[in-house]
Amino acid sequence: MTTTTHRTEESDPFCLPPERAADLLARAPWRRFATVGDSLAAGTGDPSPGYAGLGWPDRVAGVLRRVHPGLAYLKAAEAGATAARTLSTQLDRLAGFAPDLVHVSCGVNDLFRPVPDYAAITTTLARVFERAAASGAQLTTFTLGRAFVVPRFADWGERVRRVNDITRGLAADHGAVLVDMWDHPVNDRPDLLSADRIHFAAAGQAVLATEIVKGLARLLTTGTAGEGTVA
Repeated sequence: MTTTTHRTEESDPFCLPPERAADLLARAPWRRFATVGDSLAAGTGDPSPGYAGLGWPDRVAGVLRRVHPGLAYLKAAEAGATAARTLSTQLDRLAGFAPDLVHVSCGVNDLFRPVPDYAAITTTLARVFERAAASGAQLTTFTLGRAFVVPRFADWGERVRRVNDITRGLAADHGAVLVDMWDHPVNDRPDLLSADRIHFAAAGQAVLATEIVKGLARLLTTGTAGEGTVA
């Protein structure tokens, strides 16, 4: 006999209650939070039973608002954005917003072609990170999870690994808080992805927001922006 576990946001071991998340960021200085990049950076995803229907950026903004009620929040990230489109359409808007905390993630849409141009992806993503960092803001980013598979590309896993490696290098170059989702245990959950099999559903969005909060908390505690989490 198979027992089905009905997980909720409150019982999910990879999620933090909002109060606990706010406690971790109690000393956070950030008052102007922005995201740039693609739909993954925008927090696109389907609902999940037992979880609030919020994308990860809205969740992080909600935690920061518990610390600074007047938080300004800009979601410049947009569905379908390539690295080049992010650079050409979002960075001027970001500069005008004058953020002090910026999430940057894009590059996956550059993989949906017969042969990805990794040199161009690297160069363009480097410019995106450079311009975001030029604002003086603390940067955050994340790698793609292994649960995201595109069957029509037999080498999809290798494509993702290469973009993840580019992201890791740029995060190190710019002192960004890096959340490495490639081998996070949440990848093994059968209900992780939305119906499109690309975006995290709300349950995954909740986990991702928690990991971002933990990464920021570790930065506040230790001054280290690399991979890892805070219990």
